[in-house]
This record gives sequence, structure tokens and C-alpha cells, in this order.
Amino acid sequence: MDRPTKSAGRLRRDSFYPELHGFAIIWVWRLISIGVITGFTKGLKHSQLKRIEKLATRRVAADSIITPELARQISEISHEIGRQVGVLINRKGKVEHVMVGTAKQIEIPDIGRARASEDRFRGIRCVHTHLMGESLTQDDYTDLALLRLDLISAIEVDRRTGQPGLVYSAHLVPSNSESLGKNVHSLPYQDLEPQLPSHLNVNFTELINSLEDEMARVRLTARDRHTGRDRAILVGVTTTDIEEAEESMAELKELALSADVVVLDTVIQRRSQIDPRTVLGKGKLDELLVRSMRLGADMLVFDSELSPAQVRSLSEATELKVIDRPQLILDIFAQRAQSREGKLQVELAQLKYLLPRLVVGQNSAFSRLAGGIGGRGPGETKLETDRRRVRTRISQLERQVDDLGRQRQERRRTRLETNLPIISLVGYTNAGKSTLLNALTQSDVFAEKKMFATLDPTTRRLRLPYEQEVVINDTVGFIRDLPDALVSAFRATLEEIADSSLLVHVVDVSNPRMMQQIGSVNNILAELKFNEIRQLIVLNKADLIAPDNVEMIRDKLAREFGNVTAVSSLDRRTLRPLVAKMSEIIGIEQDEARGAAASV
Repeated sequence: MDRPTKSAGRLRRDSFYPELHGFAIIWVWRLISIGVITGFTKGLKHSQLKRIEKLATRRVAADSIITPELARQISEISHEIGRQVGVLINRKGKVEHVMVGTAKQIEIPDIGRARASEDRFRGIRCVHTHLMGESLTQDDYTDLALLRLDLISAIEVDRRTGQPGLVYSAHLVPSNSESLGKNVHSLPYQDLEPQLPSHLNVNFTELINSLEDEMARVRLTARDRHTGRDRAILVGVTTTDIEEAEESMAELKELALSADVVVLDTVIQRRSQIDPRTVLGKGKLDELLVRSMRLGADMLVFDSELSPAQVRSLSEATELKVIDRPQLILDIFAQRAQSREGKLQVELAQLKYLLPRLVVGQNSAFSRLAGGIGGRGPGETKLETDRRRVRTRISQLERQVDDLGRQRQERRRTRLETNLPIISLVGYTNAGKSTLLNALTQSDVFAEKKMFATLDPTTRRLRLPYEQEVVINDTVGFIRDLPDALVSAFRATLEEIADSSLLVHVVDVSNPRMMQQIGSVNNILAELKFNEIRQLIVLNKADLIAPDNVEMIRDKLAREFGNVTAVSSLDRRTLRPLVAKMSEIIGIEQDEARGAAASV
């Protein structure tokens, strides 16, 4: 038997169930029609609902924003019920949704991801009424940007007659990071000249086609310039001093550039307290979404560690990739690791970081059952399977890292048997430790002006004055808020420092955050119980600032830390005082060791 079909908004009666009467047919039609109506319909009369439903059957010419007849019908209904009324119209001129709001606002329903692309608009325009005599509001502009609507229009309704007045319209403006950089206060939209419905002479089809062509051209140019690279906006939220947040953001930018990420913009918000769900406030989040849409960003990088729930909420709200500072650092380590040991340690750190973040919702596959033949019954969810596999892999990696740690311990024992003093180069990342090692030992260890350019530790021999010979280690660079998983995974490597007679703390004296970096390094050394080892602070890159400033900084640090010297790793002449100072400290250390042995 044939089932009822909808034609021109009505049900066909032919081949229909004969026992159904006219009332039942009308009721079924009502169920079908009401599906296109959303919003605040409570309290409306039956006749008013019927008139609103009929709006869904109206058609608009493809090249028109709205017809005078539809504008009049929407305005009269809106005036009668005292609520905003709107329609969503597709490119073919068909009304897809009818919306009913309150007197002051209207909510656009979920329109899915149809035509969702950074090169195109949504393919839908929103036309709704305003009852207070206002033009487009900030909420209207936000919906236009976030939903990537073709156009948003507001019909001014005459308070006395209920007839339509001026129609206010706006569309998005294609832009790129370069143009925004020149004019940071530019708006993401452009208003059309207000007109009465009967005087709207804008060719809507030509307007949208030209805007999409320009948008595609802008995006193609950006892709050609940054092929294969992530395009990110950096986000910082602080409850303390804004200057400290700006310093941290500057460091996050260096990290992003080291990870080969294209940084499009930075956003900092100061709040009394962090939003537990989305970190940012709602208004700032909307602003961030508009900004990311305009710049063509595909990733948000937060300057603080995010909880799994926050990552999920932000991903759902923005439909962008969301990562935090620890994850960015782990990614850089993964790029830099060259040796087998380094790769194992990085993978271990990444999996330990990932395990608590395997949550339902991040991947639709996590909600499916991994049952089937041999897996009948409730089975095991994909999420549980992934967690079990990650735990198994973590256990395997920990055993391998422990084995490598024992091998490293044997090599350390062999070195100790030679009775050669050990000097370890420590310091903040990108301070120039590897460059200094190359200059001291005439080696060719890889060195680059990037954070964590050298990840795997390197050992060389160095001959000091008075026929002294030492072993010098180049260790992985430190950074503040170093992920706990990373410190744990690299503990075996960092334990190389434990046998050192001297720590040469390399500092980038040209960095404005020098004092904070010294504090971060000393905090990490204290956590690792290495703060009792003698330390020599080396002010590297002294050639980049004025000599008087170098002397002033050296004197200040000498009063606080004792042993301080200044060098330029690129100028071997400046290394002589450093070598002499290392020889002096090593000599004192050896004298004390001999004295302690004699007393025993």
C-alpha cells in the first residue's frame, strides 16, 4: 500500500488509508510542517501557528534577499505576536527553517555542517524581524561570522502598523592575516545600505559568488605560502598580572615557531577566575571564533594545561584542533628525537599524557563496540580497548627505557672509573648550550636557533689548563612548566647530571626573560635533587648587548649566585676566562674530595 507523500505542503489522499478522516490527515500534516519551525512557540494561538507554518511554503527568487510579500507577512505576524520571527533561506530561494524568538532576540537552530568549508559560506541567509526599531545587533554579527551565513538581514517592524520598514543587511568580508595585521581593528563584515523591501536591488547571487571567489583566492594564496603547516592562534588566560601572561605568551610563540607552526594571532584574556568548562569567557570565545574564521586558523594553542573535559568542550564549540602547552612541547620533542633512546622516551611521555585524555566523544569510534565473532556479549568498548593498548605499550616502553638506563649506567660507571671529573651543561632551551660545547671541544654537534634543537645528550672530552682533563655533557634544555610526563620519561637521561662535579648553567643574557629562565632552571634542578652540585653561571650571547649592561648583570648575579662569567660562543677569545674558571672550580672540588678521603 502506498504511503502518504508531501506535495506542495499538502498530503496526497490517493492510495491513502481509507479509515483516516480529514482531521487525522490535518494532524499528520501538522507533524510534518512543524519540523521546520523552531523557537519559542509556547502560548501562540492555533491560527497564529498556522500562519507561521505557511511561511515555510514561500519561495524567494534566487537573486533576491527577500520578496516584499514575504517581508510583509513576517512583519505582520511578528507585530501580532510580539516576538521576533525569522526564516532561513537557501541559495535556491526555499525556506528551510522558520524561527520564533522573544521580543529582543531569536535563536538560529542547528543547521549542521552542510557546505561547511573555509572557502565557502553556509549557503543559507537569515532574515528576521526587529521590534525595537534597531538595526543589526552584535548577536546578529556574531551569528553571521560563526555560522558563516551568506547574509544576515533584519527587518525593522513599524510599532504602530506592523508593516516592514528598512531592511538592514550585512555579509562577511574575505581577509587574510597580512591584511588584518595592517588593520587590527577592521571588522569581519560589511553592511549593505538599508533599503525598504520593495527597493532592494542587490543581486544576491552575484554578490555571494564574487565573495566566495575572493575568499577562495585569499585562502589559496595563504595555503601556497604555508603549505602543509598548521595555522594557529595562541590563547592565554590569566588571573594574575597581564605582563607575566604576555611574557609567557612570547615564549609560547617561540615554541610554536620551533614546532613549525604558522602563528596567525595571539589572544590574552584576564579573568577573575578560569572558566572550568571553556577556560575563556563566552564573549571572548565568540570573538576568538570570529578571529579564527577570518584568519583561516585550523588550530588553537592554549598557554596552560587543559583538562580532557576542557579540550572536548573547546573542540566541540570551535570545531578546531585544540592543544595545550605541554602537548606542543611533546610534539617538539617528537620532532627532534634522533636516537633510539630519545624516541622511546618521547613516545613514553606522549602516551602517559594521552592516557587520561582518551575520553568518549573525541572520536565517534570510541562509542562503538569491538565485539563480533569471538566477542559476543557486552564485549569491550573501543575506548576501553584503546586504554588497554596504551597501558600495555607504556609498560613495554618503560621496560625498554629501564634497559637503556642500565646500559647508560654501565657507561657512566666506566667513565667514573677513569676518575675524570664530569661537567654538565644545563640551562634553558635555546640558551646556546650546544654551540658552547662545539666551541669548547671543537665538535660539530647539531645546533640551531630553535627551542629544543638538541634533544639527545652528547658527551665530549675537554682538556683544561694544568693538564686537567674532564668529560663534558650537553643535556636537554629546560623550560618552565615542563610536562611531568616528560620529566619522568627523561629521568634516566637527566640522571647523567647526578655524577657531575660542576654544572655550567648557560644563560642567554640577551633574553629579556633571563631572570625568570634562571629561576625555572634552578627549580627543576631542585626537583631533581641536583641543586647541591657546584654551579657556574655563564652569560652567553654577550656580544648581543652593550658591554656595560653585561658587566652590570654579571655583578648582580655574582652577588646572588657567586661564580659568574660572560662569553660569546661565537668568539673563542671570550672562552679563556670560562675555561680558567672551570679549571679553578674543578681543582677546588678535587682538593675537597682528596681531603675527605684522607680524613676517612
